[in-house]
Amino acid sequence: MNHDDLRHWSKVAADWAHDYHTHLRDRPVRAPLTPGAIAAHLPALPPEEAETPDAIFADFARIVPDGMTHWQHPRFFAYFPANASPASMLAEQLTNAMAANALIWQTSPAATEIEQVMVRWLGSALGLPEGFVGTIHDTATTATLSAVLTMREQALGFAGLEDGLSGGPVLRFYASAETHSSVDKAVRVAGIGQRNLVKVPTDAGFSMDPGALAAAIAADRAAGMVPAGVILCAGGTSIGAFDRIAECIAVAKAEGLPVHVDAAWAGSAMICPELRHLWEGVEGADSIVMNPHKWLGAQFDCSVQFLRDPGPQVRTLGLRPTYLETAGREEIVNFNEWTVPLGRRFRALKLWFTLRAYGLVGLRERVRNHILWAQEARDAIAALPGVQIVTEPSLSLFTFAAATDAQTEALLARINDDGRLYLTQTRHQGRYVIRVQVGQFDCRRDDVMMIAKVIADLMG
Repeated sequence: MNHDDLRHWSKVAADWAHDYHTHLRDRPVRAPLTPGAIAAHLPALPPEEAETPDAIFADFARIVPDGMTHWQHPRFFAYFPANASPASMLAEQLTNAMAANALIWQTSPAATEIEQVMVRWLGSALGLPEGFVGTIHDTATTATLSAVLTMREQALGFAGLEDGLSGGPVLRFYASAETHSSVDKAVRVAGIGQRNLVKVPTDAGFSMDPGALAAAIAADRAAGMVPAGVILCAGGTSIGAFDRIAECIAVAKAEGLPVHVDAAWAGSAMICPELRHLWEGVEGADSIVMNPHKWLGAQFDCSVQFLRDPGPQVRTLGLRPTYLETAGREEIVNFNEWTVPLGRRFRALKLWFTLRAYGLVGLRERVRNHILWAQEARDAIAALPGVQIVTEPSLSLFTFAAATDAQTEALLARINDDGRLYLTQTRHQGRYVIRVQVGQFDCRRDDVMMIAKVIADLMG
């Protein structure tokens, strides 16, 4: 395949993509397959001779679409969405064509500078005060790991980078049980250890109890351990819980501890001013992460970390050997120094296209509709016999269950095997429950109201 072939097949692919999205509602959301079914279609060994683009594309069309879970399906209500607006898809085509590695400024000046501007745009859209800067990671997992590594080094006076952790003090981090598992992964990867992630008790609203946070920090200090940082939750994955951000930050600051706020999903909703009370006080955080790829239509992967002061994170993660220097530009921003990977994609382009193509007005309308429709779906499900609402909507996320865990699990299996919807599960207070999360970019009210209809059909 050469660039002339690419020109032709790119047009074929664009037509295929248009047809795919036009008829996506006709497909089951989740492929009804068993493990190994797709691999069985592929040869055991790679081809020795080149194959034609016709044959390659024909095999793609025959094998791949029917073997996918369709994340862009308008009735995908599982996990959180990984949205891809048409504007974002267009930007990704251009990014792929240029195929740049934006590891430092001189390797992609436009990528670096557009990223800086997009972080400012998004910070303004979220109501964050001027002064926050940031970078675009692949996912919130990387952003949270970057924050934890930075807090680790601040607690060690940056000695861990040279000396390692062996023989050092026991560092302690604090989060609630409602935080995402990426927090647990971060403390493991950072060498802190799972035992040193303190899950602070929550109140009746499943928010971190500020008094319990203060008590946990005091107890650890008394035991000779070193508190290193606090990770707060703004829209947890299981039930959408929000910590009491302002109160917990006040406790952390009184103890001299940095704070990272995980708003990976719910942060996008803060483009709506009337929702910002949910993370009131967030401006006091040192680090905040939110994912435009979850609810704002920027194609996965696109996770933005805002930083009050990038200095500690750059000191923790930055390395600048001679081959990565830009002569005469010692103070230039090189975003690889703000994160874990050296290589970086040009992620800012899709954010630029998306924010311009829909505007904040259009994006706010989507968020508000999803929240409204989720409440309507909650009410319709609550009216069905044999199921009950377990947690009320937090933005566009709520949970429900049947009478017993076994019945709930069986109901979820029937729903997903049916194909009209895709939902996922969690455990809440020991109970197996089904999550409903409305947020797919192209969903409509009738798609959301289909949830209650499918449940009624399957339980009837």
